[in-house]
Amino acid sequence: MVCFPNAKINIGLNIINKRTDGFHNIETIFYPIPLFDVLEFTETENNTTNLKTTGNNLNIPDNQNICLKAFELLNKDFNLKPLEIFLHKVIPSGAGLGGGSADAAFFIKFINNHFEIGLNDSQLEQYAAKLGSDCPFFIRNKAVFAYDKGGIFEAIKLDLSNYFIYLVKPDIFISTAQAYANVIPSKPKTSIKHLITSPIENWKDLIINDFESNVFSIFPILKQIKEELYNQGAIYASMSGSGSSIYGIFKNEPDIIENFNLHFNWISKLQ
Repeated sequence: MVCFPNAKINIGLNIINKRTDGFHNIETIFYPIPLFDVLEFTETENNTTNLKTTGNNLNIPDNQNICLKAFELLNKDFNLKPLEIFLHKVIPSGAGLGGGSADAAFFIKFINNHFEIGLNDSQLEQYAAKLGSDCPFFIRNKAVFAYDKGGIFEAIKLDLSNYFIYLVKPDIFISTAQAYANVIPSKPKTSIKHLITSPIENWKDLIINDFESNVFSIFPILKQIKEELYNQGAIYASMSGSGSSIYGIFKNEPDIIENFNLHFNWISKLQ
């Protein structure tokens, strides 16, 4: 049994206000991209469920991986058979691409199908929400307008399949505290939900990521990469989420950037 969890990008991100629970209300667009991890499991005669990771992003111990948390979440309610889980990481961590959230959400769907539990998408989203605010997005895995803490979704019509995406990430880790430091929340005059309906050629002047101003001041290389993507002909370029990946959307397949020491460098046609 094998599945392929995919990443997402944020198109714009507005930090609206700080909540009484300490979190922030935001609004953003989530869009799935064809960058995949590989997730596999088999039933085992062992008494415990184990997970082994290979590939990139091995900075999290296997026994703390979010897929194990997803398994335990469903195991409490459905008494599942133990599994041997294998996860090959391609999606870089700490990049604002939702790799861990995708792994967990796909694993929940995977288990639901394999053990014939019978949960519908809404029920799967409720389980996924217990693992992270953006985990439920990957249950339906379609473009959405996300708001509240980033975990309430409204379906939108957005098709970027005629475009290429160039995604780059330097060897930089941005903590949540760093990303939010010095950010002053404010409600935009026009919601991203409406701005996204503008022609993509206009997004550069309309759609912003509120994290960029502060993060770029800490890590100037990210601003330089964004500028280079525009120099190479990007129609729209942005940091995804709170970083540290930067992406550009192009009409034609772009050339590889060679003047930065990049940890991750990936080009694909969008689907």
